[in-house]
Amino acid sequence: MIGGASWTWWVGFHAAVIMLVVVDSLLTGGHRSDKANQRIALAWTLALFVASGCFAAWITMKDGHALGLQWIAGYSIETSLSIDNLFVFLVLFRGFGIDKEGQHHALAWGVAGAIVLRAGFIAVGVTLLQHFEWITWIFGLLLLYAAWKLLRGGSAKEVIPEWIRKLQPAKGSLLPVILAVEVTDLLFAVDSIPAVLAISRNPFIVYTSNIAAILGLRSLYFVLSGLLDRLRYLHYGLGILLAFVAFKMLVAHWIEIPITVSLGVIAGILGVCAAVSLLAKGGEQNPSA
Repeated sequence: MIGGASWTWWVGFHAAVIMLVVVDSLLTGGHRSDKANQRIALAWTLALFVASGCFAAWITMKDGHALGLQWIAGYSIETSLSIDNLFVFLVLFRGFGIDKEGQHHALAWGVAGAIVLRAGFIAVGVTLLQHFEWITWIFGLLLLYAAWKLLRGGSAKEVIPEWIRKLQPAKGSLLPVILAVEVTDLLFAVDSIPAVLAISRNPFIVYTSNIAAILGLRSLYFVLSGLLDRLRYLHYGLGILLAFVAFKMLVAHWIEIPITVSLGVIAGILGVCAAVSLLAKGGEQNPSA
């Protein structure tokens, strides 16, 4: 066993990740119409969602319901927080004046880099928690701070460091944009990885659920790009979600919150905030953008 799973599981998962990344690069982008790309992105997002569901079902059959539900909760949290990443990507691309083709390439490199960075972050986080239980308090306080930032109504622009905002698009090069995408993803990892570690301490569950969510990030961006400006209240929901996860982590020594309750809370918070955002009328500008 390596990190909660056999080596065949690790090898099989990474083989599937490589295959999906290759297919993603071939399916999305290209010289198609925006409508065609939108349909392909939606179909691919749904396909990745179904694949993730099948993987969760496989874990459940092999290792039991507890780990299966932990995987679903970790995947749900990471996917939800990834939507906040999408707001930042939207701001970046608008600021740099990047066209749709350039956005496809920048996000492709961004997803590949995010997989490597998240692997390192998760390895460090799990190791720290295994050897120093008091790290739980540090992670919990980080999550509370992240929740406060979201609930105070800060815009996505505030997440982007000043030195990135001052970068100028290099003519014919996407390097500054890719760098900006990688740095902002790294900043979000500081919030999202402790959030998933509050759900599970199993390295395989934490890592695979995190990576599975990241794999759908590029296609999800193009599916939601037209809706991002309408999700004006979603950041409040994410703030409440992070506060709940922080509470779960901080009181775990005294109170065990069942994973089924966690899943219900996650679904309820995000469902209400997304519905209110999409049903809201008027031309008020999204505070997250």
